[in-house]
This record gives sequence, C-alpha cells and structure tokens, in this order.
Amino acid sequence: MEPNPGAGRRLDVTAPTHASVSGPAPGAAARPPGHPARPAPAANANSDDQALELPSFEAFYAGERVRLVRALAFTLGDADLAAEAIDEACTRAYERWASVAGGSPGAWVYRVGLNWSLSVLRTRRRRRGRSPLYDAPAAIAEPGEPAVAAALAGLDPKHRSVVVCRHLLGWSVRETAAALHLREGTVKSRLSRATALLQSELAHLRPSEESR
Repeated sequence: MEPNPGAGRRLDVTAPTHASVSGPAPGAAARPPGHPARPAPAANANSDDQALELPSFEAFYAGERVRLVRALAFTLGDADLAAEAIDEACTRAYERWASVAGGSPGAWVYRVGLNWSLSVLRTRRRRRGRSPLYDAPAAIAEPGEPAVAAALAGLDPKHRSVVVCRHLLGWSVRETAAALHLREGTVKSRLSRATALLQSELAHLRPSEESR
C-alpha cells in the first residue's frame, strides 16, 4: 500500500488485514508512542474534582479502537486505511483528551478518521484518475456474504457511513448526526435511501412466497 499522508503519526498497533481485528497487546501502553503517561491526580485533590474526573484515554483506546476500525473499514472498503485513519484520529484525540472526553469520544474519533481517510482517497483518485473499488475487508467480510458486500459497494461513503453508525456501531439518530456533523433529518433521509437501495439489491436473498 502506498504511503499515506500523516502515516508517521500512527499508533504502534497492527492494521487489521485478516478475519480477526486485534487491538493492542495485553499490558501494552495504550497511548501514542513518545507521549508520557498522564500524571496521577494530586494527593490533595478534593472529592468534587475526583467526581468530575474524565475517563482515561487508555481505557477508551483499549475498549473502542477495534470496534471503530471495524466500522470505518466497513465504510471505506479498505481495512488498512481504516486502521491508519483511526490511529491518526486517536493520536489527535490523545493530544486534546480533556475536551474530547467530555463529549462523545467514539463519535469524535470516527468522524476525524472518516474525514482523514476520505482526504487520502481523494488524493489517490487524483493520482490514479479513478475511484478505488470497494473491497469488503477480510477483517469484516464473513463467508457466504458476497451479496451483502456487493450491495454495500453500491452505496457511496456518505450513505454507507450512516448505515455503519446506525447498524454496526448501534448509535442513535442523534448520536449519528453528531458524529457525522449532520442534521438528524439528513441522517434519517440518508438511512431511508440506503435501506431502500440495500433491500432492492438483496431482494433475491429473501425467501420466496412459494418456499414459505
């Protein structure tokens, strides 16, 4: 795979290119290389400060990174690019964790990773003169589902991302709208359009009346 802009900012993890998307090794430091560990709270911190303490980046990274990579890979059709994009987004999240953690960090990381990867894909298109084919990543494609992968390939990224947020990540319409910086009505209309297209493409998989 050709080098991508910002590749030097990747976290030290392995991109998912096989059926099992793996996260950081147990016990490994879940933070970008070269960044010191966050200092422990001061011993004299009062109880109010402790009650308002934000979740740690390490816990977020360990718990959400694999799921976000899988979701973005589903959106892009490129598992390597998805892993690189989520790692880039996680690095940015780490650098401003106090503000990111106060909202919805998973949505923030997904949106930043999606925007970053779409920028990379636009650069590839300019260089190659054509759009890359959607290739259902081995990290997500299940045996016996080529028709589903083909149907997803027929959606453009903006519709595919809504489907992924709602059905793969399980986010609500409001959460999806926040993650993608869209109005809730736009999320609903895109989801409706994408659902109609998928149902049309996958109609042959539904049992016929005669077989019931």
